[in-house]
Amino acid sequence: MAVITPPPSRIYLLRHAEAAWAAPGQRDFDRPLSENGYAEAELVANEAADKDYRPDLLLSSTAARCRDTADAVHRAMGSTLDLRFVDELYNASPDIYLEIIDAQQGINSVMLVGHNPTIEQTLEALIGHEALSQALPTGFPTAGLVVLDYDRKAARWRLVDFVID
Repeated sequence: MAVITPPPSRIYLLRHAEAAWAAPGQRDFDRPLSENGYAEAELVANEAADKDYRPDLLLSSTAARCRDTADAVHRAMGSTLDLRFVDELYNASPDIYLEIIDAQQGINSVMLVGHNPTIEQTLEALIGHEALSQALPTGFPTAGLVVLDYDRKAARWRLVDFVID
């Protein structure tokens, strides 16, 4: 598993909002957000913006439900937010998520919009199983956003906030 040390010094992990059920013959990749999912995405994006949680870079899976969630964040934070879609975030392992985060060396903060179980496994890799179990005892909910800062003294990542709709 990749070890991430700053930069970036802040990581935001956002699980996509609730997806619609697949229509007959529709690929999983193409499932958009449900009506409730669109509302979830808007609420969490607006709350993050209200808390001034603005990443230097927003990286999102190219799956429709992640794109829809990332678009809500982009609207809430303004058009100057650097938004990029990354094919490798779909059906990826936690190692891939960590490698993509670690590759962002020229920035202070990055937000990843991705899928479960990988987003939860990535969080666990960063903060450990015990901290994950305490922070998210029932798992990583749709449209859940965790904010992680690097604690230089302890040389580890710590969860500083958890935003849900």
